[in-house]
Amino acid sequence: MKLSKKKTKVIIILGPPGSGKGTQANLLLKKFRLDYFGSGVALRKRQKKGDFTGEKLVKVMRRGEWVPEFVISKLWMDKFEEFKQKRNFKGLLSDGSPRKLLEAIFFNDALLWYEWQKDVKVIFLHITEKESINRLTKRRQCKKCGRLIPWIGEFKKLKECDKCGGKLFVRIDDRLEAIKKRLSEFKKHTIPVINYYKKQRKLIRINGAQSIENVFKDILKALK
Repeated sequence: MKLSKKKTKVIIILGPPGSGKGTQANLLLKKFRLDYFGSGVALRKRQKKGDFTGEKLVKVMRRGEWVPEFVISKLWMDKFEEFKQKRNFKGLLSDGSPRKLLEAIFFNDALLWYEWQKDVKVIFLHITEKESINRLTKRRQCKKCGRLIPWIGEFKKLKECDKCGGKLFVRIDDRLEAIKKRLSEFKKHTIPVINYYKKQRKLIRINGAQSIENVFKDILKALK
């Protein structure tokens, strides 16, 4: 297979629940004008189809369990095909995926297939388990536009959505029991993925406990 000579930027953001992946993803998307794939967003969107898989995803995610590799892989493969059809495609940012070792292997194969394998960086936002629980049990989501409001800095003072003025609420999958389950799954499945990328010398470790601005500065510095 003849590979494209054009270099396409691929950024993968990994980290425990509540580490700020979505927030940093938005900042990087604006900076580099990349296309976006978020596993959490894709899975919640898939829930709404109302078929067997959609209904089962609701139950599984409420319990804090992770979905099988074939489900999430199908979602990002469909998205990659969309990206490949775009005329001015500059690259992609994947938020929270791949989360399991087999997914990471599939992901690498997909990047090779779509000829995007030349410039891949994996950002690992590290925070403690205590910090993760504190952030997630207190963060909120807008009922109107779906925006996630992190429990950090000035965001703590918000009484309504700063984007559309909608009412804020705590998501069902951000309850303490579900959070602890997700943290357990992260240790079991995603730490091997992080080590996998570390061995490939693609991993960039960032202190996620800092302010949003300082985390972003460290990411940009590391990407250079």
